[in-house]
Amino acid sequence: MSEIKAPSRQSRGPRSHRTRDHAWADWPDEKLLDLRMCDLNLRIKGSDLEKRIAQLSGELKDRGLRFRPHFWLSDDWFTPDGVPGSAIPFYMAHPRLARLELNQMLEVEGGTPDWCMRILRHETGHAIENTYLLRRRPRRHRVFGKSSVPYPEYYTPKPYSKSFVLHLDSWYAQSHPAEDFAETFAVWLDPHSMWRERYAGWPALKKLEYMDQLMGEISTQEPPVTSKARVEPLFRLRKTLRHHYKEKREHYGLEYPNFYDRDLRRLFSDGSQFASNMSAARFLKRIRNEVRRKVAGWTGEYQYTIDRVFEDMIERCRELNLRLAVPEDQAKLDFTVLLTVQTMNYLHSGRHRVAL
Repeated sequence: MSEIKAPSRQSRGPRSHRTRDHAWADWPDEKLLDLRMCDLNLRIKGSDLEKRIAQLSGELKDRGLRFRPHFWLSDDWFTPDGVPGSAIPFYMAHPRLARLELNQMLEVEGGTPDWCMRILRHETGHAIENTYLLRRRPRRHRVFGKSSVPYPEYYTPKPYSKSFVLHLDSWYAQSHPAEDFAETFAVWLDPHSMWRERYAGWPALKKLEYMDQLMGEISTQEPPVTSKARVEPLFRLRKTLRHHYKEKREHYGLEYPNFYDRDLRRLFSDGSQFASNMSAARFLKRIRNEVRRKVAGWTGEYQYTIDRVFEDMIERCRELNLRLAVPEDQAKLDFTVLLTVQTMNYLHSGRHRVAL
């Protein structure tokens, strides 16, 4: 995530001040979507993000590290190249905006305390590389590869590979050497990861052991890069929330070809003997929410992306006039497998942000 996204959020100032600053909290989605991001007037201070950041600081202290990243609000999770700090998406700073994110994208990335901490540890991995210029070290290149290689538009993960740690979803460490480093750092930092036992016998253990040695070396050193730069802070983003979500949906809503016609015909049928059965389109609409959540849990992919595949399949079933040809339980199981396969075929990164 990069460089890869809520409970009570606001400052505890006078009630009149909070009401004036966040009158939009009671607005319906359609009205709220037309508000510019810079007019949200949000702060990390006073929100639950303060608790998460304090927890992160405690973990860094317990590991003997003096480095503390700085954070700011923006439109996504990211750590810009060369900056020893990270952006946090605006919706993490207010429960009303978390609900809007859920309505628009079907999930809230980082929306639980555990999920938020996993992302914060990951972003801190990027930030600590920046502040100590770790990418310049030859051994770091040998262990993780060069971060200077271009980020791919897409990547195909190998779910059973033991050369990478497992931390964020979608086997994210496999997407790029910089993400491999950040994911390994996050696992090393997590006080509950038990990484020596968890990764015993894995090639990834060598990366964790190197991380342990490297962090020990820099623990007493003053960071050479101390910039407090903030890239694309929320107060400078003049686009509306509507425009933001249009871009975000386009980013995660991939175009899927209709090459899965053959598979749909294996599950459903347009034969005359099934003409009185429930239509496949109606059946898929009925199981949509349950199956989408299940496939998201298995693949780690955005529910919004999965929903785009789902919508394409429903439309294709309608065009082909397909109907149930097997019992509903069997059809649901078979379709869940099909949807998982199609989602895995299109796993992509798309979360890396680089400050030019």
